[in-house]
Amino acid sequence: MRARREPAPFRRVVLRRAKRLSPRLVRVTLAGPELDGLTVDQPAASIRLLLPSPGANELVMPAWNGNEFLLPNGQRPSIRTFTPWRVDPEALEVELGIVVHGGGVASEWAAGARPGDPAALSGPGRGYVIDRDAPNFLLAGDETAIPAMNQLLEVLPAERPVRLLIEVAHPEARLALPHRAGAAVEWCDLPPAAPPGDALVAAVRGVELDPETRVWVAGEAAAVQRIRHHLFEDRGLPRAHVSARGYWKHGRSGDADDN
Repeated sequence: MRARREPAPFRRVVLRRAKRLSPRLVRVTLAGPELDGLTVDQPAASIRLLLPSPGANELVMPAWNGNEFLLPNGQRPSIRTFTPWRVDPEALEVELGIVVHGGGVASEWAAGARPGDPAALSGPGRGYVIDRDAPNFLLAGDETAIPAMNQLLEVLPAERPVRLLIEVAHPEARLALPHRAGAAVEWCDLPPAAPPGDALVAAVRGVELDPETRVWVAGEAAAVQRIRHHLFEDRGLPRAHVSARGYWKHGRSGDADDN
């Protein structure tokens, strides 16, 4: 098996503060001197969050074995991937938005986080490359995609129309987004007991799309795959016009790529 490229090293941080923005979304601020030099140049980029193993209070740093990170006892560490909501190089802070849905390592950590709790960050990973010649943009995602959508709203070409489709599991999950002229926001309420992504898939299917529209979509992996199939097979959009990322998987134990 060919070895995978080693990710950026982890930087130790501590929780500075946590704020619940909605019944399901917590914004955590992580800080520490090791964040000196961390820059995130692309919007909707990714950062890896290393947390203490379940039941442990201390953070144990893993080692890269050529294909994955492992703890000294051979177990896999608790690593989840998020979009950095804000990076402050002067205050040496990074803010992340974590959806608290229960049952996941990151969800439980965010729900009970206290100032001084240890963690570590690695990255950044790839973000979204903006085509500034595109006539318009469609952003579609669930609650995990809200931090990335915030960033994209602030950096997409100001003269281009932007439409946002955001699925929420509860009406109180709706948040104020950055004001932007030419942006139309549609909140898509997920019906009770419906599989995550159902409302988002339906909304994307029902929207009118210019063939030259650039589409960014993120959320539950199976739903994102359904949207990809619809855009490519039913709509005939060029693959180069679509950026689609599965942030998490419904039914998987743990958080798998929350955002």
